[in-house]
Amino acid sequence: MIDTLTQLLQALSEWPGAIALRRSEVAYLLINAAHIVSIGLIIGAILTLDFTILGLLRQAPLQPLGRPLSRVAALGVTCAILTGAVLFTVRPLAYVQNTAFLVKVALIGLAVANALILRRNRHWHSALTGGRVHPSVRVAALFSALLWIAAIVAGRWIGFL
Repeated sequence: MIDTLTQLLQALSEWPGAIALRRSEVAYLLINAAHIVSIGLIIGAILTLDFTILGLLRQAPLQPLGRPLSRVAALGVTCAILTGAVLFTVRPLAYVQNTAFLVKVALIGLAVANALILRRNRHWHSALTGGRVHPSVRVAALFSALLWIAAIVAGRWIGFL
């Protein structure tokens, strides 16, 4: 099974898009910049939303901000995953052996799962329509903030391993 995974990752690194990224400093730069902008969308929207839910931004009402911030964050996550997948193809064998990369992917998975679970929480929908913010929503917001910040730290850690 390890041989099959290694072969798959090697084939991925030989994908024409990966070769083009390795050969072109401009293409890699642009994809990397798009990845960073996507992360900015996530962090800007998520932390604003999480801090509002946690009561740290009392001036910012949840009702008008909740849905648009959620959509911006979802757009950021989608773009970050797409650009991250493209960047992954440049050195897939190295990335799967990098502890920081694996931690980052796990943290992002947990953060996305947390968001999906929150979306199914009836208290979340009540808070978005002006109802009180239930403790379960506050706990999800706290986990969200911690997970996304940890994912950023892990992402920065990749280059050091």
